[in-house]
Amino acid sequence: MRAGSRTMRGRAGRIHSIGLALALAAAVPALAQDVRVVGLFPGKAFVSIDGAPPRTLSVGQETPEGIKLLAVEGDKATFEANGQRRTLGISQGFAVARTESGGNKAVITSDSRGQFWTDGMVNGRPVRFIVDTGATVVSLPAGVARSLGIDLSSAHRGMISTANGMATVYAVKLDSITVGGITLRNVDASVSDGGLPVALLGMSFLSRTDMHQEGQTLTLMRRY
Repeated sequence: MRAGSRTMRGRAGRIHSIGLALALAAAVPALAQDVRVVGLFPGKAFVSIDGAPPRTLSVGQETPEGIKLLAVEGDKATFEANGQRRTLGISQGFAVARTESGGNKAVITSDSRGQFWTDGMVNGRPVRFIVDTGATVVSLPAGVARSLGIDLSSAHRGMISTANGMATVYAVKLDSITVGGITLRNVDASVSDGGLPVALLGMSFLSRTDMHQEGQTLTLMRRY
């Protein structure tokens, strides 16, 4: 194993398990990694993206990298990128998570909190996941499952304890999940009717890949 890199199988590794109390994040793709405010003016912000020369953004304008300026109020500017909203002052910045794809692999960059968010597809429809090696299976909130048209009428039903009390869960089999350049079929999953605010990319998907983390980058390579 090379110094500075780490190979993860199963639950091992440095990916943070999030539990069930995270806030829901939207599914807006982003290509930029770093956003930094250089200057602020009425209705405008002067920003540097990925270390490039600063550019001027007007309120409502979105860059090709997917960075949108929502508002400028006094000495603060509010941006949206990859479903994240951040309010920054001059000389402040934030990192945006991103996913790159290639043949049978996905490269996911962590956000400023060290969490690995990725846009994926479930049964051919878009879903926003957070990578969670502490989740035994891929887990979907009931609202997401309904939007995907997943039929729970014949699914095995159980109960789990959450921070908000007891919640009903259903065991299902997903036809396909795609993340980056990886598509896996017949993936075990659960649907939680209460208590789960985000979709978790759990071990029923991750265990079928080789996972390598180096710094803020997680690489998944399909194994079978």
